[in-house]
Amino acid sequence: MATLDLEEQQQLDNLKAFWAKWGNLISGVLTLALLAFAGWNGWQEWQRRENVAAGRAYDAVEAAVQSKDLKGAAGLWAQMQTEHPRTTYTTQAGLVLAQAQMAQAQRDEATQVLTWVGAQGRPALLKELALLRLSGLHLEAERYAEAEAALAAIKDPAYAALVADRRGDAAQLQSKPDEARAHYEKAYTGMTDQQNYRRLVEAKLMALGVNPAKLVAVEVKP
Repeated sequence: MATLDLEEQQQLDNLKAFWAKWGNLISGVLTLALLAFAGWNGWQEWQRRENVAAGRAYDAVEAAVQSKDLKGAAGLWAQMQTEHPRTTYTTQAGLVLAQAQMAQAQRDEATQVLTWVGAQGRPALLKELALLRLSGLHLEAERYAEAEAALAAIKDPAYAALVADRRGDAAQLQSKPDEARAHYEKAYTGMTDQQNYRRLVEAKLMALGVNPAKLVAVEVKP
């Protein structure tokens, strides 16, 4: 029994020595881990509340748009820019607002909205949708350099054919038929038969003397 007591005492002494040497470090690591865990939980909760608030703000913008109160919708969206600039809801609200403004011929206002979404929006797919729409407004105003800058910023392959089509429109407006034809051909071959917009590109090609039936489908890159 005495031998057992001595072994226990030795173990206790070893533990004390170990704790004396490493105790502060272990305590510090554990504290940091607990703080990190608490911080992560706090961040998650903040994000949840942020998304809930942004979702309600989006609903308010959408309701104002549906009631034709575009001035009120613009004010609500401006508030979203300030309070929830990094949420998807703010990007979506901007797209909804700009679409309504374009329908009411408020092109300058829509240009401002789409310029912000094209620079700050998220996710990238919606941000680039804003850039595509923005390029159209620039073309209507004969701002060809600005239109090309917006198109050049679109990188997602999903928009490649539409970007080519928009570049074809830009070339046509600048009386560059050969360049327009090349862009429209790229757009046409990058679309499938299931895409209704392909019919419009087909009409543009036929107006330029191209038989779309002779074109071979290819993979289109931005």
